[in-house]
Amino acid sequence: MEKILVTGGAGFIGSAFVRNMLNWYKDVYIVNLDKLTYAGNLDNLKGIDEERHTFIHGDICDYEVVAKALEGCDYVVNFAAETHVDRSLMRGAVDFLRTNIEGVYQLLSIGKEKKNIKKIVLISTDEVYGSRDEGSAVETDPVNPRNPYSVSKCAGELMGLAFYYSFHLPVVITRGCNTYGPYQYPEKVLPLFITNALENKPLPLYKGGEHNIRDWLYVDDHCKAIDLIMREGEPGHIYNISAGFEKQNIEVTKKVLELTGKDESLIQWVPDRPGHDKRYSMNSDKIRKLGWNPLVSWEEGIERTVKWYKENEWWWKKIKEGEFREYYRKQYIDRTEKT
Repeated sequence: MEKILVTGGAGFIGSAFVRNMLNWYKDVYIVNLDKLTYAGNLDNLKGIDEERHTFIHGDICDYEVVAKALEGCDYVVNFAAETHVDRSLMRGAVDFLRTNIEGVYQLLSIGKEKKNIKKIVLISTDEVYGSRDEGSAVETDPVNPRNPYSVSKCAGELMGLAFYYSFHLPVVITRGCNTYGPYQYPEKVLPLFITNALENKPLPLYKGGEHNIRDWLYVDDHCKAIDLIMREGEPGHIYNISAGFEKQNIEVTKKVLELTGKDESLIQWVPDRPGHDKRYSMNSDKIRKLGWNPLVSWEEGIERTVKWYKENEWWWKKIKEGEFREYYRKQYIDRTEKT
């Protein structure tokens, strides 16, 4: 049986990867290591096949925990990360540096000692390329990260490549675009706007960033791409994962309002975040040559997502009553009142 260590497997994309892998393959066993920070949620794993899944509560910066989790694993897929740009800008980046750089280093260092690992996949982001006025980034383009989050992800990538070149560790890197779908923590724009609309609360849209553009990829398509790269990706290589569904932030906002049956009076303009990148765009020809293409269109994906949040208030309502409430007040309400 194939054994895969998934770090950050209680988070949004990580838990989707765990659920999908257990559904797609009957000969896969998942070791799931997650620190369960504010965005890690064991509810994301309800209903999975527990006989082929072990959960370990731990930190990828902890040598002993990681060494134990790695025992007998054929593959490693690292989703463990601090990922929210706004938090890295407004609340400090120390946690980002620790998890996204030190944690990756620890994982690679221990992986180097294991002789049976076929591949270590480091999950990264399109944000390492920085903002692009035109065209789409290819994997060989220079990186140009412009916020603390993307800098930390870029550093983790470079650490992975250093271990590939120095120690021949079979590291491969993926750079994904904006991913969305069920079980996404509501600090991110789509689940935030969907759940706020369902509660008849304002949708805090950055003034000045309403025409900024992102490429939207449904989470199951992202997982398909990662699975393919884990199996067929070439060590030492980087693979862009992009859908080609580029949308302005205002378009996304209006689509949410349409699908939730609300009007535009719910849009609340808030001060733009510092250094808000205008547009992210990647060319994904490299992975498409391996046979991957997104199967879920933007229209289908956003409809599925809104439907899921409508039907699963049990999941998100308790989240928005916890730590999230204080974060939301500081991030949007306090800053708006000061202007």
